[in-house]
Amino acid sequence: MFELKKISHAAVPGALAKAERYRLLNEPEQAESICRDVLAVAPDNESAAVTLLLALTDQFRVRSATGIREAEEALGRIREPYARAYYGAIIRERWALAILADGDPGHQAFEWLRDAMRGYEQAGAAAPSGNDDAILRWNACARLIDSRGLHGESEPGPIDAGDGAPHRR
Repeated sequence: MFELKKISHAAVPGALAKAERYRLLNEPEQAESICRDVLAVAPDNESAAVTLLLALTDQFRVRSATGIREAEEALGRIREPYARAYYGAIIRERWALAILADGDPGHQAFEWLRDAMRGYEQAGAAAPSGNDDAILRWNACARLIDSRGLHGESEPGPIDAGDGAPHRR
């Protein structure tokens, strides 16, 4: 096992810019690694926590339960109420998309999307003036549900976000 090297505090802004570029290049594993390096020296850096969360959710289609638990841990580092609600909803929306891509007939995905929509409503209520990002995401979830004809089970059960991972193969 290697002992990881620490970056300097002065390197944090550049490292975060690199992490964002790696996400845009569809290299979320590299972005994740950089964010973990930043958080090792600046554990309260919310930009690093947000980028880590997004890099982890970028990997949902290839990772199972570990990915969602790690994304929830990153969410725990975010203190600002709007961002916490918004990114919590992002986790749920992206998990629903991964479930659908994995062949879910729609029941679990529907429940995850509805949970995301509730998070977007909460975020929208706390959004700064002129920031309608939560509304845009809510509408995207609604359109996905409608276009795929998704619906919940007759008696919806709790959403499983525990150790077993929600219905991934």
